[in-house]
Amino acid sequence: MRIATIIVITVLSTLCLSAQQKSGPPQPEWARQARQLITEGKYDDALGVYQKELASTPDNPQLHNATGVLLDLMGKGEEARKHFSKLIDLASNKDGKVSAYRAMAMSYAFEADCKNAGKYEQMAIDIRVTDNDFYQQGEIADEAGRVCIDTGDLAAAEKWYKLGHDSGIKDPKLTPDMKDLWEFRWENVLARLAARRGNKAEALKHVAAAKALYEKDPQMGSTSGQAQAIFLPYLTGYVAFYTGDYKTAAEDLQKANQDAFNMCLIGQAYEKLGDKDKAMEYFRKAAASTGHNPPVAAGRLIAKKKLG
Repeated sequence: MRIATIIVITVLSTLCLSAQQKSGPPQPEWARQARQLITEGKYDDALGVYQKELASTPDNPQLHNATGVLLDLMGKGEEARKHFSKLIDLASNKDGKVSAYRAMAMSYAFEADCKNAGKYEQMAIDIRVTDNDFYQQGEIADEAGRVCIDTGDLAAAEKWYKLGHDSGIKDPKLTPDMKDLWEFRWENVLARLAARRGNKAEALKHVAAAKALYEKDPQMGSTSGQAQAIFLPYLTGYVAFYTGDYKTAAEDLQKANQDAFNMCLIGQAYEKLGDKDKAMEYFRKAAASTGHNPPVAAGRLIAKKKLG
């Protein structure tokens, strides 16, 4: 499901925040307790669980990650970044450093800070450059692009997304389906950027190109064609929203992946259509999201403003 990273990029394994976690090794009792409290919306109590555990195990990377994520959800970014700084210091290998840099980048995303998010994404990319890991270079650059497009910095977003595309297609082991995947992503980006810039004709041209790639290879980069299919209504709905067709936007976006940012687009579409109750329903859903990724970062900021 690599293509899912266009819309939902999981920055770290946020073990303590995922109420849907079904597999993997058993989690510590403190993690289970905190996860339950977060599910109930009791963020202060969950923070207390983490702080108590940190008092006895101050060098636990998992705890610093979980605490930083929770603080970001609470709107306490400056405090969160103290824990992500510690996470960076504690990282003992390249993978740990990359994850920690990306977590720090997401902390800035929760404050709509494209510039500082990009600074830490670049640090993560630099490590993957030394590994000649072109796929991960592309993934991380796309992540930075997603943060920036959601904050409205379209020039920076285009720069990051182009880096992501150009890195991904350099992979010497690139298969035809993965090349199609990177091209699909790029057409998706160009369509969204054109829509945000008010160029409907250009946006629709790139939507058509994305559809053609999907029709050519619906299972590109994945074992499930359905995984790809949900991104077409997201794309058409996104373009419809930013070019003023709110009815189509609401209809298409409801067929797409229901991440926090998408739910806010749906909410705003209903708002434009005069259905305030429906709009507020989606804003409340977005506000309850607890991931640590670009869609949640952007969605929660929008929802917070809309809900007052």
